[in-house]
Amino acid sequence: MSESTHHTIRRAAARPRGWCCSFSGVPDSPEHRALPSSAGVGAQKLPPPKSPLAPSFHSSPSSKLAGLIDPRRILSPGRVSPIDSEGSPAVAVGESEDEALPRDQPAPAAGAAPFVAVREDDEEGGGGLDLRLSLRGRDGRCVVMELDSAVLRHSSAFFAGMVPDASGSGSGEGAGGKRMEVDGVDNLEAFKEAVELMFEPDAMRWLSRAGVSRAIAVLEVSSSIMFDRGIESCLKYIEAVPWNENEEEKLKHVFARCTFDELVCKDVLARLQQQDRSSSEDLTVQLVESVTSGTNNGARKELQSLVTGLLSKSSVYHKDLSGLNKGSLYQICRSCLSSLVELFVEGSRPVEGAGQSMTVSGSSKPMVERISKQTENLNWLFDILVNNDMAEDFVELWAKQEELIRMHEQASPMFRYELSRISASVFTALGKGRIQCPSDTRSQLFHGWFRPMLMDFGWLQRCSKGLDVRILEENLGQALLTLPLQHQQSLFEEWFRCFASRGTECPNLSRAFQVWWRRSFVRSSVDVRR
Repeated sequence: MSESTHHTIRRAAARPRGWCCSFSGVPDSPEHRALPSSAGVGAQKLPPPKSPLAPSFHSSPSSKLAGLIDPRRILSPGRVSPIDSEGSPAVAVGESEDEALPRDQPAPAAGAAPFVAVREDDEEGGGGLDLRLSLRGRDGRCVVMELDSAVLRHSSAFFAGMVPDASGSGSGEGAGGKRMEVDGVDNLEAFKEAVELMFEPDAMRWLSRAGVSRAIAVLEVSSSIMFDRGIESCLKYIEAVPWNENEEEKLKHVFARCTFDELVCKDVLARLQQQDRSSSEDLTVQLVESVTSGTNNGARKELQSLVTGLLSKSSVYHKDLSGLNKGSLYQICRSCLSSLVELFVEGSRPVEGAGQSMTVSGSSKPMVERISKQTENLNWLFDILVNNDMAEDFVELWAKQEELIRMHEQASPMFRYELSRISASVFTALGKGRIQCPSDTRSQLFHGWFRPMLMDFGWLQRCSKGLDVRILEENLGQALLTLPLQHQQSLFEEWFRCFASRGTECPNLSRAFQVWWRRSFVRSSVDVRR
């Protein structure tokens, strides 16, 4: 090979400016002819072993080489234009301009992915580069590397059984005296970088420049070729730096496909999965209880949004209901209801002074704020239950709050309307069809909480706190229409009287009223038989 096409890279030499070229296909060359079996040292053929000859301490070869190396092909000659690989003195990388293909594989089509060549203008001789390694990807691209075969054999147990021993060659040829080709490489760039890493004195520095995504790709290749130092360096680097979600998924896939020594990968596994497998149900209950018992209003609302997002069925973090215990959530609901009953009992006590509804003995916070906190907690819990299809029992639980219904009529309008805020959430969910309850439960709910809603609607409009009263009016009417017609009549009559006397202080259910009237009194062309 002339000096115009082959240059040796040395550490002391300054890195001249490189240039790239590409080819749309494999150019014609006499070297495309199949080599005779009597070819010399420079065209040695080795059948790829089904498993590497040397064992690996950190990884198992079974099923790892599949998808990375095509076992049908090993050796083939070709011309090489080497480059400096990050200043490493014992490796040169280039492109094969007329690399031979095996007879059992077709040549790349004219429109295939082009080859890439990077050349350095270095005029020095061959040095210790005694092996030409050709890597060919499944997409047709090819990378040729001139290497020190001793470093390759020492670093990789896979290549130790494949690379010809320098002591067995008496030709005295320099680079190109031994040639090896690996076909069918899925990730050509990662394979090349894994080989380059063998010649890097400071692997961690190289990985820090490469980044997490490239380090994960090199880790998989290092596992497949049983490059132990590469495995250790990649895992050490990956464990010490942050990952984004895409990188985390890639890393999980690598661990699913590859087997690593536990001592080497335990720190990375500790970041990927829980080691003690603590119950997520217990943690969920603790989080919800912490939110409901919080004293900082701003922080509590922030945490409510956070936990709601995590527990939502549509969340990327919540794939099933295994981490959400229905019984524990309802236990917290009952605790909040008990606190709400106690507050109304305390607020109904006769206390001298006009501010008796605003202050509470033994507490520095006003009654309105304490009641508002519990109603917010209950509405938040109800939203979680609705989003996870667990809210039917809440409707029954709220319909049976006879003590709260009784105290509502006697309590101050300043805080009693908070109870109707909970009823508004329940009526809206029923009207939208998000909850399917028995008819008796719905009838009991309207029997107890429909009149308080008519009384508190004006306060709900003035103190909406995010409640859309137009949506409430529409879904209140829709929920009412799910009751038996006779029960609907009594409730619509009550609404009609209230609306006639209070106007906009009462919800407008005119559209639902018309539907009920048509269903009850307009003769249909179809008779319904009993």
